[in-house]
Amino acid sequence: MNIIEAKNLCKTYIVDKRQNNVLKNVNLRVEKGEMVGIMGPSGSGKSTLLYCISGMDKITSGEVIFDHKDISQLSKNELSELRLNKMGFIFQQMFMMKNLSILDNILLPSIESKKETISRKEKLAKAEALMRKLGIIEIADNDINEVSGGQLQRACIARSMINNPDILFADEPTGALNRQSSKEVMDELCKLNEEGTTIMMVTHDSKVAARCSRILYIVDGQIAGEFKNTDPSLDQKERERALNTWLMDMGW
Repeated sequence: MNIIEAKNLCKTYIVDKRQNNVLKNVNLRVEKGEMVGIMGPSGSGKSTLLYCISGMDKITSGEVIFDHKDISQLSKNELSELRLNKMGFIFQQMFMMKNLSILDNILLPSIESKKETISRKEKLAKAEALMRKLGIIEIADNDINEVSGGQLQRACIARSMINNPDILFADEPTGALNRQSSKEVMDELCKLNEEGTTIMMVTHDSKVAARCSRILYIVDGQIAGEFKNTDPSLDQKERERALNTWLMDMGW
């Protein structure tokens, strides 16, 4: 079952009176429960695609169907409510409120949401449960500058999951992390995916992408190829080798 679909999606920017066609008639479907990686050269339109698909950026033409609606036709308020209640977001730059503790940052989207009519106490218990699941409950009362990059990114994952989103969007979620922290964050994202969370992720790291079930390769604003990474007989190293061979064939 499709959870999100793009039809003839185009995104054009006008810079110094010149037209820059960043996305050109992109068509794609993401199935419920998939973990889809988006790769491609710098400037190919990877992040723009993620932002357009999620409604964070307005498309120039085409359709993005999510929850049986063309989200390109929704008002700003309707889009904000949709993103708050049905989508989760993780970015390379870990945006959090400096005046709030880690726990309060995770809790904030739940407080803002009208999706669940549960008490603040129940929301707090849910946030703490997510922190325990991600192994960061010990930093609940810390400020954001008192924790490691890996801990902060896991806190961002907890925040993205607090409202039980249908789909999680991640833009270079490990890009600012060292190799060990990157592995820890990907372990958690893979666990979430195994539990049923759909994930769509931009990455430049083939080790990260090799843990996705499908990889889309974008060149000059168009999907140039697709790699399915679902052979259960392959271990992680073999998946990485197979993906890297394909990426080389794509001109990576």
